[in-house]
Amino acid sequence: MINEIFYMNGYGIYVWGSFAFTFLSFMSLYLVIKNQYEKEKNKFIVKFGNLNSERAASARLQRINREILSNTSTI
Repeated sequence: MINEIFYMNGYGIYVWGSFAFTFLSFMSLYLVIKNQYEKEKNKFIVKFGNLNSERAASARLQRINREILSNTSTI
């Protein structure tokens, strides 16, 4: 019974190989994106980490920032 699941009438090697390839591809994509996200987050913190209320208020008045912030709820 369990051998039939793995063998799949001779197609098991292709099915399980494809499953393993897909899983490894998704896992590597996840890790790459997570790594890039952490780098960008750290860049943002370095650049805007010490953003005081005066600079935040002046940034909200800029046109491009208003367009960006129009799609968010609150900051």
